[in-house]
Amino acid sequence: MKAKVWMDGRMVEWDQAHVHILAHGFHYGTGVFEGIRVYHTPRGRNILRLREHMVRFLNSAKVLQMRIPYTLDELCEACRQVVRTAPPEGDYLRPIAFYGVHPEFKIGLNPSQLGINVAVACTHMGVYMGKDQVERGANIVTSSWEKYSNRAAALNAKVCGHYANSVIAKLEAIQRGADEALMLNSNGTVAEGTGENVFMVSKGTLVTPPISAGILEGITRDCVMVIGRDLGYQVLERDITRSEMYMADEVFMTGTAAEISPVRSIDGRSIGDGTIGPLTKRIGQAYHSAAMGEDPLYEKWLDMVV
Repeated sequence: MKAKVWMDGRMVEWDQAHVHILAHGFHYGTGVFEGIRVYHTPRGRNILRLREHMVRFLNSAKVLQMRIPYTLDELCEACRQVVRTAPPEGDYLRPIAFYGVHPEFKIGLNPSQLGINVAVACTHMGVYMGKDQVERGANIVTSSWEKYSNRAAALNAKVCGHYANSVIAKLEAIQRGADEALMLNSNGTVAEGTGENVFMVSKGTLVTPPISAGILEGITRDCVMVIGRDLGYQVLERDITRSEMYMADEVFMTGTAAEISPVRSIDGRSIGDGTIGPLTKRIGQAYHSAAMGEDPLYEKWLDMVV
């Protein structure tokens, strides 16, 4: 990748985008971030739902009491600037803000005297779970690691440190021969994947866990709920048990990186007939059409960079 990186208000060369080893965010995970897909359409590059992502970015910063020194419009334009410098394979934006270095180079938990560093980089993501998993469906397992509770973490914020929980669950899933992990919450009901929201299809109804289940309020999740209702399906947000997932007609995961990722088995149990279900296919096709700017119904989701 030879894209330039936006750092603290200026564009820098890719290999000059350095962070000091004593940055608070590096030691304690005190940063917030976003992931935003860039789709190469016939009309130009579309940063899908850019503004909604950056609103969430600023809201996440509030949780850590980080005062981002840029406006929403300035942050959106920074993302566009980076995309303009990106080569054709650039398809994923990573805005990040974190507490920086103490003026006297001290190390400690209290970040109140620290400045805020903000950066935006563009890299290549490609297919998140793998080509085979998209074409045939992923095999997932229920993690032995519990999702943080809402009393333990502000789960609706994309805080860097929160994802240590997801990392150990992901490693466990890979070591067990699976593609991804399904995480339960402290109530024993389904929360989400390590970096994805979860949907099941039961008797023609789309069902997904509510925000109170300890999940991130995903933007791709919202896209799927809107598309599902527009296609005439009932969409419910309610608690889901692990065994319900086993008995579902279809299961899929959603996320900016994962997009619409079908699931063919959970804990060794085939979902439906073990193939990608018709509603999953229909939702996936509609989502891709929207992201590529082919459906005027979702024109408001586009942020074109030409």
